[in-house]
Parts: sequence; structure tokens; C-alpha cells
Amino acid sequence: MANETIIAEVEGMLTELLAAHPEDFLVSIKVKPTNNIKIYLDSDQGISIEKCVYYNRRLYPMLEERGIFPDGNFSLEISSPGVGEPLKMNRQYLKNVGRKVLVTFNDDTQKEGKLVEVTGSDILLEQTTGKGKKAETHQFVIPFENIKSTTVQVQF
Repeated sequence: MANETIIAEVEGMLTELLAAHPEDFLVSIKVKPTNNIKIYLDSDQGISIEKCVYYNRRLYPMLEERGIFPDGNFSLEISSPGVGEPLKMNRQYLKNVGRKVLVTFNDDTQKEGKLVEVTGSDILLEQTTGKGKKAETHQFVIPFENIKSTTVQVQF
């Protein structure tokens, strides 16, 4: 079975499970040649390890039952995308409003700032330069079509 077919099957099963939890959503599915299925889920409130275990325990028997891998030779990993993974969906941008992000443009230039607003077609980034009384704040509207990737910057 081709990877695209496997991904479509898994996505269908996952859609059924996610329907009961509208705050949770699928980010991506990858299938490695070793029949390792990696699923990245997120939630509007951030996804917990317990939620990942919950989905894993329900999806694994469904996969076995459908016999996608005839000899039952597969593994399943479900996790959050993780820190440092680029944002892929509008919903991920929305949950990160107020956080510091690094935007990489299609020409590989970058701009760092606070994610202030997200619409269907662009984001609003706020950048502050200088300190104290000399601090200046600028806002930039950045269309999604100009963005190569956006990653949340973890601050300590």
C-alpha cells in the first residue's frame, strides 16, 4: 500500500476520534519505510501527554483491525509537534498569539517579534528596537504567502 493511501486511511480514522474533542487537531502524519507511523497532534490549549496516550490507545487497535499492515508489523507514535517545529496551520498561529516568533521569509531573510494578530491571509508581527525612552515599536503585516516558516522562540 502506498504511503499516501496509508496516510489517508489513518487520517480518516483519526478524524473520527478527533470529532469528540473539537479542541484537538491533526498537524501532520508521516509514515516511514519501517512502517513507523508518526502523528503530530495539537490542541487549542496545548496537547498533553495523557491526550497523546488516549489517541494512541484508541487508534492502534483500529489500525490492527483494518489490516493496513497485513503482518501487523508497524509502530505508532503520537506526540505534539514540539518546541522548535515550524507552525504549519492557522490554528497553531492563533494559539501562539502573544508569543515571540521567528519568521523566515521565502527569500530566507528573517524577522523576529511578537505575534500580535492572525487572520486567514496574514499575521501581524510587532518588533521593538532600542531600550527605555529610546524604544520604538513597529508593526509589520506579513502575508502567509511570503512566509517560508515560523517558529515560536522559547524564552527563559
